[in-house]
Amino acid sequence: MSHPLVGIIMGSDSDLSVMQAAADMLKHFNIPFELTVVSAHRTPLRMVQYAESAQKRGIKVIIAGAGGAAHLPGMVASITTLPVIGVPVKSSNSIDGWDSVLSILQMPNGVPVATVALNAAKNAGILAAQIIGTSDGLVAAALQQYKHDLSAEVLKKAEGLKANWENKFDV
Repeated sequence: MSHPLVGIIMGSDSDLSVMQAAADMLKHFNIPFELTVVSAHRTPLRMVQYAESAQKRGIKVIIAGAGGAAHLPGMVASITTLPVIGVPVKSSNSIDGWDSVLSILQMPNGVPVATVALNAAKNAGILAAQIIGTSDGLVAAALQQYKHDLSAEVLKKAEGLKANWENKFDV
């Protein structure tokens, strides 16, 4: 396996059930990645070390998932110049996920974090692929095919619905 281009980090291994979707999308696009637990609150020195070393290790994008107060994406973004995609995770200590969404979304000017919807790690994986695809033609082509397949799937469903509707009501 070639060196990882995307780092997927999460505040706790309990976030893995959500963050797995980002890994699955990166696998789909054949983008090498690493996946680990880095807690902003419980292992702050590990978080700093991870953020400081990521670019030197060849990482191009970091996907950071966190629940509750969700400081991990913003703290990592404050340390690195790499793009950071935050995934708010609805956790057991969360206020229906809103605390996580707002903690990641409401970053101060100068420290941007791209933020996806609550538990939307799949979108974070796609966004990371789009960032990688700006300089990798194979990834860009795979993304184009993915978008085409999404469109074809919707059109197929629309045709099925139309046929079912016409058969039921004989319009």
